[in-house]
Amino acid sequence: MTVFYTVIDSPIDQITLTSDGDSLTGLYMELHKGMPVADASWGRDDDAIPFVRAREELFAYFAGTLERFSIPLKPTGTEFQLKVWDELLNIPFGQTISYGELACRVGNPKASRAVGLANGQNPISIIVPCHRVIGANGKLTGYGGGLPRKEFLLGLEGAAPAKQLKFA
Repeated sequence: MTVFYTVIDSPIDQITLTSDGDSLTGLYMELHKGMPVADASWGRDDDAIPFVRAREELFAYFAGTLERFSIPLKPTGTEFQLKVWDELLNIPFGQTISYGELACRVGNPKASRAVGLANGQNPISIIVPCHRVIGANGKLTGYGGGLPRKEFLLGLEGAAPAKQLKFA
């Protein structure tokens, strides 16, 4: 299977988008933990329909004019991961929940660690808003793109004080 990709600029540095040709399959920031490595099966296509729409929606999100994405998504994961990622889509813009709350929402209140692992393996960050999950004590915890980016995204949404980020 061919993986299509493109790279876009954003306020949090470059973002790599991946697609199967119809739906978005990945969104990764530079130095993103768990980002797949491109190989010969990957083909760059900056104008593929999923990328045109994702680019428009991401630019609107970063401009503060989009709160909910509508691009078709197709993440790959286990049944449990897919359930967690689906539930992430129900966390409203500008709000946060704890890993424990997320575990309750997926029907397994004692699985906050498993939920945390699934959250950390989300292949379509920002759009599937794993950054909106925080520790029970209200502190920011793990994020595949790094805690400064998580803090920036939550600040952009008004869920945390806004921070200025500088990437070298």
